[in-house]
Amino acid sequence: MPGDALHTEKHDKRLRTLTRFLKEEARDKGFDVCRVTLPDSIPQAPERLADFLDRGYHGTMDWMAETAARRSDPRVLWSDVRSVVLFGMNYGPDEDPRSILGKPDLGAISVYARNRDYHDVIKGKLKEVATRFAARAGVDVKVFVDTAPVMEKPLAEQAGLGWQGKHTNLVSREFGSWLFLGSLFTTAELLVDAPERDHCGSCRACLDACPTDAFPAPYKIDARRCISYLTIEHKGPIDPGIRARIGNRIYGCDDCLAACPWNKFAAAASEMKLQAREDLKAPPLSYLLTLDDTAFRTFFSGSPVKRIGRDRFVRNCLIAAGNSGDAGLIDICAELSKDTSPTVRGMAIWALSRLMAAGDFTHFAARRHGETDPEVLAEWKMAGVV
Repeated sequence: MPGDALHTEKHDKRLRTLTRFLKEEARDKGFDVCRVTLPDSIPQAPERLADFLDRGYHGTMDWMAETAARRSDPRVLWSDVRSVVLFGMNYGPDEDPRSILGKPDLGAISVYARNRDYHDVIKGKLKEVATRFAARAGVDVKVFVDTAPVMEKPLAEQAGLGWQGKHTNLVSREFGSWLFLGSLFTTAELLVDAPERDHCGSCRACLDACPTDAFPAPYKIDARRCISYLTIEHKGPIDPGIRARIGNRIYGCDDCLAACPWNKFAAAASEMKLQAREDLKAPPLSYLLTLDDTAFRTFFSGSPVKRIGRDRFVRNCLIAAGNSGDAGLIDICAELSKDTSPTVRGMAIWALSRLMAAGDFTHFAARRHGETDPEVLAEWKMAGVV
């Protein structure tokens, strides 16, 4: 066999061996899918990201603009990268998460946040895979899970895990819209998988399911109208024109994900995966509204909900209370109108303006004392009290 041919054969054998080893390690650590793409596989990303930012669709997520160059090209993030490996873990719920929306006295927490923070879980598993792979291959590796400036969804599409649906999230033929994603960058050359094509067709179920019309067009999302953004990333008061549409969604929103017809092929997460805590599936607002900072941190220990802090979380719960029609929550909301946090006080006023009879609210407003915060005063003004 000529030397060049022998070298090529050895090279190809090494690629197959390393790629197979990596995928077997991923499967052993609980990942449902693992595929490979090249770092230059998303050339359209810079233009699409620039359009998203130019339109202001990122809201107050300034870090997206600050990291745009690294985010849109893996080679800018790490110049030595030769292969990008995408990992997916199924977190499909065992029931339609929208069923709780018909129970306004309960708080709806997004499926992904009903147990341990997936960032920690997946990063831990990725580090295990990366350590073994780096030792086996003698290469450098870096792992990322969501918080790093990596456009995981376009890369996952190019790696063949699924495609970005009209709701901008990844859709898989095997797992529907329920995949946690993580990535491994490496200096190793690996066998590349074929990209997945778009299978949405004429379906617009996810777009029609959005309660706040956050999709200005298919495949485009305006975070400023997205309940997930508003209840998780956004600080301060939430647009009064959107509050009623939020319903009892107190952390995130699963409506567009749950509406996807491809979910019928997604089995519920197995015992290896993150199972929802029973007390986070449908917690009562009457309890959540009473949480002080210590109780909040204790109740949501290990949960991604913890990262938004007690004040923003109670703000969300007060919006749900105002939408509940439950007069039994009036006393709790009245107490929160005296909270040390202006964010909480302001939203308590909004909730009370919806829960109390007009005369009772007027009487309650007459007893307010010494408010100076401009955001809280604005809530009083919107409620008809100068």
